[in-house]
Amino acid sequence: MRVATDLDKMMRPDLLELDEYTPIEPLEKLSERLGIPVERIVKLDANENPYGCDPAALQALATNRVYHIYPDPTCLFLREALEKFTGFDRERILVGSGSDELLELLIRLFITPGDNIIDLVPTFGMYSFLGKLYQAEVRSVARDPQTYAVDLDATLQAIDERTKIIFVCTPNNPTGNQCSEETIRALLATGKLVVVDEAYHDFAGTSYGSLTNEYENLVVLRTFSKLSGLAGLRVGYGIFPPAIIKHLWKIKQPYNVTVAGQAAATASLKDPAWLQEKVGLIVAEREKLFNLLQELDGIEPLPSSSNFIFCRVHRGNARLIKETLETRGVFIRYFNKPLLQNSFRISVGTPEQTAILMENLREVLAAV
Repeated sequence: MRVATDLDKMMRPDLLELDEYTPIEPLEKLSERLGIPVERIVKLDANENPYGCDPAALQALATNRVYHIYPDPTCLFLREALEKFTGFDRERILVGSGSDELLELLIRLFITPGDNIIDLVPTFGMYSFLGKLYQAEVRSVARDPQTYAVDLDATLQAIDERTKIIFVCTPNNPTGNQCSEETIRALLATGKLVVVDEAYHDFAGTSYGSLTNEYENLVVLRTFSKLSGLAGLRVGYGIFPPAIIKHLWKIKQPYNVTVAGQAAATASLKDPAWLQEKVGLIVAEREKLFNLLQELDGIEPLPSSSNFIFCRVHRGNARLIKETLETRGVFIRYFNKPLLQNSFRISVGTPEQTAILMENLREVLAAV
């Protein structure tokens, strides 16, 4: 006999109202639903590396013989490789299951219910999601509506004694613009923890990692998803001050990064020439795509320092454009929320993908 119980009343009421994350449909399901072979799908909606991971990473995955053994909880070999690759001491580096895990660890370490975080919108949605998950007050500070630059004065006014973390994504997702060093330093001068998310810094050619040598309240996060093409293996890392990293070691899951993730990420760092070659190809294709988009009537692409281009749509319906492209096997990311009305973001693909995108986009725009 089943015992009746009201489980909803036992759960956190704030979480019952939390919006559910919308998952991405797997490629195989997209192929099945659209009737288009997987190899013909042009996926430009998630800022993934169109060249995949390098041969060294694939070889490491193929030859590894210890998948039956729990992974190294310290990611020692990967941190040693990161020390050589970045120039930062391995003792200041922590590796996570994607940089998302590191974001969550920081919020878990610093936030108690009622504290607040500063979210510079529009930006990466995980900052506000995780803040709400841990019962922080999320103080959204609007960026400039035209350039999406951080409004420093408004940000400083939003900070009070219960502010714990300021999140800065640079280059910013989804708008592609960078935050100035002057702004970063001004935020650091508040004494609050500043988390600079550099997921896309390789395509910008700039980084604020060196400022971690000057400021003990700065954390810089990076990922292997973009540069190394390892989004499916979920590996990210951060550069932390000693006062923070010693506590993060205590609260992270022991086996948080898989054997496969550690092996592939380590191998990719040993082939920097391959990585930089692909970065060069993506940056060159970004500039070409930007020029092509500028030629389209009713589309306003914004200059980007990342591996994607954000576009405002001035003629036609961005959602209809996105959905029509989808029926043709071309996927882009649609936005329609404050400061991002009637717009979309296009990830930079290969030259072949750019050609397919532009052919279809021109036809769709001609029909709207």
